[in-house]
Amino acid sequence: MWRPLRLLQASMDAEIGRLYAEARVDGLKPSYVMELLRLHALGPMTITELAESVGRTHSALSQKVAAMRAAGWVETVPGEDARSKKVTLTDRAHGVVGRLAAEWRATEAALAELEAEVPYALSWVVSDLERALERRSFHDRIAEKLAEDPSWNA
Repeated sequence: MWRPLRLLQASMDAEIGRLYAEARVDGLKPSYVMELLRLHALGPMTITELAESVGRTHSALSQKVAAMRAAGWVETVPGEDARSKKVTLTDRAHGVVGRLAAEWRATEAALAELEAEVPYALSWVVSDLERALERRSFHDRIAEKLAEDPSWNA
């Protein structure tokens, strides 16, 4: 069930990546765009602040920021005190952020168009799954199945 969804997302991300390549925006992964746009809109943030603003964990964002820094999209600068650092856009990122915002709007519009073509929109499926998981967590569902499996309990 999850494999087709992951493959679909990877395929769609690759198509967005093609648009970047065609526009000569080299080295940009579609997965960086939300954070770059957030930094553009809100200014420099700590990794914790950035993670909270995009709904990710500190650990996940720390790894992503390291990759974005290595690719030249962000840099870290001193924060308000000696112990803190803030993530900020590089000149390179500032140079393309307008195009990234345009791509984001176009992608959202294309997704809305795509969802209108199918009888049950993916956004509905995601919302329904989120509500079901609020009633009973994924952890609990897996744990129940594992409790029934003798290989797990060996």
